[in-house]
Amino acid sequence: MLMMFVAMFMFTGMGIFIKLAAQHVHVMEVVFFRNFLAVLIIGPFLLRTGISQIKMNRPGLFLGRAVINFIGMFCGFTSVTLIPLAENTALSFTCPIFVTIGAVIFLGEVIRLRRILAILIGFAGALVILQPGFSEVSVGALLALASSLSIAMAVLLVKKMTETETSMSIVFWMVVMQAPISLVPALLVWQWPSPLGWLYLWGVAISGTIAHVLFTRACSLVEITSLQPMEFAKLPFAVIFAWIIFDEWPGVWIWVGGAIIFTATAYITRREAIAKQSIQPNLGQKETVL
Repeated sequence: MLMMFVAMFMFTGMGIFIKLAAQHVHVMEVVFFRNFLAVLIIGPFLLRTGISQIKMNRPGLFLGRAVINFIGMFCGFTSVTLIPLAENTALSFTCPIFVTIGAVIFLGEVIRLRRILAILIGFAGALVILQPGFSEVSVGALLALASSLSIAMAVLLVKKMTETETSMSIVFWMVVMQAPISLVPALLVWQWPSPLGWLYLWGVAISGTIAHVLFTRACSLVEITSLQPMEFAKLPFAVIFAWIIFDEWPGVWIWVGGAIIFTATAYITRREAIAKQSIQPNLGQKETVL
């Protein structure tokens, strides 16, 4: 839980650094340096683990995941620069909902009434934040949702990749492939960062890498359902730091909508964990999961 708590803090820190870095260079450059600098960070650790740990058995899945993840990263980074950080964070809670829907459509997984209702409640939470018909839905909010959808698709690919690929290879080739993919559009708006800009870009890469490492490690130690409540820590973290640094303070509906979305996604995660346990042979009998 401590690892997860620190990971949520670092994810929030990455959002802060993205917002600051985008004041010095184009957001597309921020995306590029997020990946390029991550390669430099991961490289020394790779020397210790060995080249065999990054072997690709299904290169097509790696490339597909990199392209989709790049789209999600671009949408997410751009939305951070357009809307308050707390709103972006609250809308990012929709990702597990999209993962569940995608698993039904593309992986043939079966869900029943309770999880269907949780999905509908989660989208209702998103509507509470967006308030269509009462206020104009911003481009930044739509990009935040597009980012969650893209990241969800990438998560589904990772689920398939873990059948044949190592976790190190999945992480390593993601940033290696995304660096040249993001370099091409970045060159169209290229300008060299100032010294302060470099500081913020390194902050993006370091905080993002630490967050992913701690998140992965925490999930490997305990059931993810026990860690799920910790993810909501991102919202108060985002509120506090955005208020201090950017003088942003979210409206009450962001809190309400974020809580609704998070509750729905926490329930979905719990039911999926129960579904996995119900088909394990050592449980003695199969549990009916709704």
